[in-house]
Amino acid sequence: MRRSDFHFDLPPELIAQAPAPSRDGARLLVVDAATGAFAHRTIRELPELVPAGSLCVPNDVRVRHARLFLRRTGGGKGEALLLKALGGGRFESMVRPGARLKPGAAATVVDPESGADLARVEILGTLPEGLREVRVTSDHPLDWDEIDRIGRLPLPPYIDHVAGGEDETRYQTVFAADEGEAVAAPTAGLHFTPELIAALEAKGCAWRPVRLHVGLGTFRPMEADDLADHVMHEERFEIPETTRAELEVLMRQRQRPLLAIGTTALRTLEGAWNGERFAPEGATRLFITPGYRLRTADHLLTNFHLPESTLFVLVSALMGVEVAQAAYAEAIRERYRFFSYGDAMLILNVRLEAGDRRLEV
Repeated sequence: MRRSDFHFDLPPELIAQAPAPSRDGARLLVVDAATGAFAHRTIRELPELVPAGSLCVPNDVRVRHARLFLRRTGGGKGEALLLKALGGGRFESMVRPGARLKPGAAATVVDPESGADLARVEILGTLPEGLREVRVTSDHPLDWDEIDRIGRLPLPPYIDHVAGGEDETRYQTVFAADEGEAVAAPTAGLHFTPELIAALEAKGCAWRPVRLHVGLGTFRPMEADDLADHVMHEERFEIPETTRAELEVLMRQRQRPLLAIGTTALRTLEGAWNGERFAPEGATRLFITPGYRLRTADHLLTNFHLPESTLFVLVSALMGVEVAQAAYAEAIRERYRFFSYGDAMLILNVRLEAGDRRLEV
């Protein structure tokens, strides 16, 4: 299939620049993947929509303050987006301008408002996919906890402001773990409050997180015209023992539905399952495209994604391209808010097989 098959025209004013006034205040487009039927609801209604007793699987990764603002040796500006810790203050990183920040170059990490010097970045080498190996130091090599104190949350490029006070809370899930090295939020999880989670649990739903360290594989744009030529960047995952135990019982017995909360949780489940067991940790380059037969989740909660993105391709794989395009056209007509701070979609019946009970929209 071609990248252009996944294009749609999105009015720029529908790109959410700020979150809804409350986490659970977003609108929710409910789509039946089996029939293509739509319904317009709200996030607060999820406990009414999710089947009682479901196993709810979110991604609990913490977003790091991985965006560093740089002043180059000659005085020009630059940026580094740290992706993965390599030890000893070294990180896999995207840098810009790449032509000026080559191996051997150095720059100063600065506060984007005051211009104060915060640390030093050295470009150590070139990595695949145009990335750099960098070292970040002050009077010693810095780790992620220290990077969190000098960097900014890496808001997506379609959000037109530098991360500030509100973003510190709203671009992080309420259930985020203390560790992780994500450079983008698992955005479907941003809608949840402790009260909403408690309402799901009151219906007998279990809340069992996994962790995908969200990196380039999730958000890097497709450049290849043919989907078969796109290679996903590797992303690490971890599945706690409690979650694995319940997942493996579910996969054997299929007596309760599984709701994946976000595409990163879904990709973790699919990437970790070998048909018999879930790996406790590992890495995945899984690119879910039309024709892929989903093996784990029954339903998916997700935000609305970019045109021609790997995430819209994933949604199209679950519903079919025609239904996905129709659903997004409906969302645009109804003025839903798109992307990280936007509204959400609940996709039901994504792995319907003969004899399965289908949820009605």
